[in-house]
Amino acid sequence: MSSAIYLVKGREKSLLRRHPWIFSRGIQKVEGNPELGDTVDVFSNQGQWLAKAAYSPQSQIRARVWSFEKEEINTEFFIKRLEEAQAMRESIIVRGGLSGYRLIAGESDGLPGITIDRYQDFLVCQLLSAGAEAQRESLLNALKHVYPTCSIYERSDVSVRKKEGLKERQGVLHGDTPPDVVVIEENGIKIQVDIKSGHKTGFYLDQRDSRELSMKYVNGKTVLNCFSYTGGFGLYALKGGASQVINADVSQPALDNAKANAELNGFDLSKAEFLNADVFKLLREYREKGVKFDVVIMDPPKFAESKAQLNGACRGYKDINMLAMQILNPGGTLLTYSCSGLMEQNLFQKILADAALDAGRRMQFIERFSQAADHPVDSAYPEGFYLKGFACQVN
Repeated sequence: MSSAIYLVKGREKSLLRRHPWIFSRGIQKVEGNPELGDTVDVFSNQGQWLAKAAYSPQSQIRARVWSFEKEEINTEFFIKRLEEAQAMRESIIVRGGLSGYRLIAGESDGLPGITIDRYQDFLVCQLLSAGAEAQRESLLNALKHVYPTCSIYERSDVSVRKKEGLKERQGVLHGDTPPDVVVIEENGIKIQVDIKSGHKTGFYLDQRDSRELSMKYVNGKTVLNCFSYTGGFGLYALKGGASQVINADVSQPALDNAKANAELNGFDLSKAEFLNADVFKLLREYREKGVKFDVVIMDPPKFAESKAQLNGACRGYKDINMLAMQILNPGGTLLTYSCSGLMEQNLFQKILADAALDAGRRMQFIERFSQAADHPVDSAYPEGFYLKGFACQVN
């Protein structure tokens, strides 16, 4: 007999709207003895069948929906989901000339807890939920079927797995070990990616659209690229005709990679600087010395991992954007982003408005940004929208 969960009365509403999460407090009873990651049938309090979901007894998100249809969760299921995801992205890949893109964006592609990025002929997987872990073999078989020429590498070396009762994992799942760098191309720019030890799965694919849109603000301008990592925004600034680009980051290996990327694209290195610095301290030093820029790009790491951290994150975003505004020339542009999913767009806009007041500057919002098109947001899962940004003119 298969296991089942029955929901508290009224808790079926979100599932009828096709939201894929079931929280622990929403469950009335559990039938059978489902183990970590097992597939369970989900019923309403009245016994109406609702979905098939992966059970996670240690997580606040007690179950994540695989399907709202009565179908088996097996290799064929994953093949179907992979083919749908690839088909949705075909025009995006062609339009941007992409050899690196996000293939599976978790819940937004109907595969909760699964992230898959493609870099040339390497598929890099993160399995973040108990269900994803339990279905590892079926997923692997599906990937081999849909992408027979690709090697598959796992980067499940993330702390969020602990919430699901899982250990961190990393290594080759199929085919070749990735080389130290894989070169991908996007919008005519070549970028080296370190699959084995780079951030996330190796690169921030989600900022691709923002990087391209940033080029219109930089021609003939001096640009400070903060938290530059491997220099993504800096490369686009050089391509866009910036007169000077300073890439600032605390990681020397990332800066070395950023310089290699600039060389790889044949850009004029006399216009580029790669500065090992703590951005918070650097901005204060520039302010004290009266150093100014025409454009500041502010793309920090996630400041809020949980609701408990949100207030501190708000202070961090306000502080860093206030400092950025204070070192901008009048009429300068601030391109600023937040990748914290808990930071709603309206709240981020309000924080920036407060930062402008504290900076003593007049600021106007002139463009909005979000995650790249291969990071879709399913209509039933608004949480999939996490990356937001603004172009601000500062006087």
